[in-house]
Amino acid sequence: MLDRISQGFRRIIPNAGTSVPLVSYVVIAYDMPQQAEITIRSLLPGYQRGVSASDYEILIVENASSNTLCDTFLQTLPANVSYHLRKETRPTPIHAINYGLERARGQHICVMIDGARLLTPGVVRNTILGHRLADNAIVTVPGYHLGKELQQNAVSSGYDMAHERRLMQSIAWPDNGYRLFEIACFSGSCKWGFFLSQSESNCISMSAKLWRKLGGFDARFEARGGGLVNLDTYKRALEYPGTRHIVLPGEGSFHQFHGGATTGGEAEKDREALIDSIKEEYFSIRGEKYKAPETDPVYLGEFPREAQKFIHFSSDKILERVQNSAKPQDDLASIIDN
Repeated sequence: MLDRISQGFRRIIPNAGTSVPLVSYVVIAYDMPQQAEITIRSLLPGYQRGVSASDYEILIVENASSNTLCDTFLQTLPANVSYHLRKETRPTPIHAINYGLERARGQHICVMIDGARLLTPGVVRNTILGHRLADNAIVTVPGYHLGKELQQNAVSSGYDMAHERRLMQSIAWPDNGYRLFEIACFSGSCKWGFFLSQSESNCISMSAKLWRKLGGFDARFEARGGGLVNLDTYKRALEYPGTRHIVLPGEGSFHQFHGGATTGGEAEKDREALIDSIKEEYFSIRGEKYKAPETDPVYLGEFPREAQKFIHFSSDKILERVQNSAKPQDDLASIIDN
């Protein structure tokens, strides 16, 4: 392990600098090789439809642990993928993300803070289309959990990686990546559906120029797993003057169970204490409680048949809001799901 770090183990992109990718995908991994491998496979040319390897690059940034991605797998990856293994002393992905942002070559950069989020097959193509709609576009993909309920709840009923593998086998993934919708539910950050405010995206893309203006991810967030830093980045980006929000409702980012900071099934009192500390950290940095940004998004892309049940769900949430004359409340205990 230490040899790999000291040698800067990295798959170098051939002819780097001779052509600029349209989008760079920065994928963060830590102590989750099985899930990260599936996520990476969902980003590769072939699975991703309507694009070629020259259109985009993938930067895998992994914080070192005793359980890293296998060299054998890494050596099979195509030339548009680079791998970066870092030694990190703090329990946060923030510095790995900013490391990736600094090295990304794309005109636009998409950050996936959690390497356990696999994608549907039209994410890359529609992200590129979204950026062509507006120079200041922020393209986001809605989030889901694999399973019939939020994983932080399902774990108490026995949901684990073995159960999740059976779910994946039941849809013959990766034959048709859109069948992920059949075995998933909205994540807490998207629990109000497509048409009301969402709290974050685990697949968020914007221009490299805007990432620089935002200063990347705010390193003052020091909580385990990053705390509310992803929600904070989402909010800062969408509230930045002149930006245009593009949502891909026919695509998805699906959370795999991996025992993460807030979905790992720890004791309820421990989870509550973590959520309280995360909220306190956000308040100490921003001087206010977190509130999801209100946007007027453009909805882009096709709606696969498998995702159409989520249109009905989202429409019902709009009706509930009208009937109750109330805005959705941000319940951070259910929203934070890394």
